[in-house]
Amino acid sequence: MSMTKSTHAYKRVLLKLSGEALMGDLDFGINPDVVNQVAINVKEVIDAGVEVALVVGGGNIFRGISLAAEGMDRATGDYMGMLATVINSLSLQEGLEKVGLDVRGMSALDMPKIAESYVRRRALRHLEKGRVVIFAAGTGSPFFTTDTAASLRGIEINADAVIKATKVDGIYSADPVKDPSATKYEKLTYDEVLIKKLNVMDATSIALCRDEKMPVVVFDINKEHALMRVIRGENEGTIVR
Repeated sequence: MSMTKSTHAYKRVLLKLSGEALMGDLDFGINPDVVNQVAINVKEVIDAGVEVALVVGGGNIFRGISLAAEGMDRATGDYMGMLATVINSLSLQEGLEKVGLDVRGMSALDMPKIAESYVRRRALRHLEKGRVVIFAAGTGSPFFTTDTAASLRGIEINADAVIKATKVDGIYSADPVKDPSATKYEKLTYDEVLIKKLNVMDATSIALCRDEKMPVVVFDINKEHALMRVIRGENEGTIVR
């Protein structure tokens, strides 16, 4: 049953997906089941009247910083990583369209045959018309992560929150997969995330959100209806504010 907008904690959100989240149980590439699950989650909130934009990483295909460590120029590696995000964005666009959503891909790097060039006012217009907007190619500049791109785009489109979809149900004191004693945080401040070096998002992206008072929510994309619970402001995942 559709909810009215008045019941939502957030009416416009920037959803950040890591490339690793798209892998699912695979060692590499894109898991179609994960793409479908993301599409179902996004459709649920779009049908409830929420405006959604997405930023996706590229780590499942390419990680520029790892090649930089092996001698490749960092800027070159980062541009290659941006192209990897475009591949993921095209996959997400296809998955979202399959569940009946109207989608627009916008790229920070000009590639008009496959995506619109990013223009802030055009992105806002798409959102107002109920379209899902996928921001590809990060910020378009090397040395900035897709987490930073998510914070930047979230601020630019006047989102109510940046929502980071991961494989775990929030922020923990340590990696819960490697450390069973890790404890989950329900709420954190931006400075606590930075001081504790929790690595949920890089320092630049957290600092951007802190300066603009942009809430950050971290949740498990694989949990059914989890995104909708975040949108409603229910106790789902971890909130940083």
